[in-house]
Amino acid sequence: MKEAEHMCFCPLEGVIDVISKKWALLIVNALGNYGVLRFKELEGRLRGVSPKTLSDTLFKLQSIGLVDRVAYNEIPPRVEYRLSGEGSRFRESITPLIRWAAEREGWNSHCCPSTCQMHPGGPGISERLRSIHHGSSPTSDEDEGDGRNPALE
Repeated sequence: MKEAEHMCFCPLEGVIDVISKKWALLIVNALGNYGVLRFKELEGRLRGVSPKTLSDTLFKLQSIGLVDRVAYNEIPPRVEYRLSGEGSRFRESITPLIRWAAEREGWNSHCCPSTCQMHPGGPGISERLRSIHHGSSPTSDEDEGDGRNPALE
């Protein structure tokens, strides 16, 4: 009988508190799917997340190096979020888990149901996200918020 492979979870100690949260994985997935998103775009994609929870989770993902926050010196202010190099590597590492879960649920992991909040035509998608997904430029310059929680600064 083959002996089970022993895995040490010690390397996860620094990130497990952040990545084990529901919204953290959904944020990583949204940024991985769409590349660059503003705060309100993320909030729209992640139906049900409160602005405070989104802000706090983005801050934590930045603090462990998975998400980059880019603030532009413009009026009105513009802030964008994207996966860092480590964030992209993390997303690649959880792809097998996503595929396993999709197969378990009977879904094609490359084509989720149209009712899914991450589906390009699914509910809650803004015109800007549609344009990003299809490669055209956005039509709106609305202020998307900077995603920071003033209480943390």
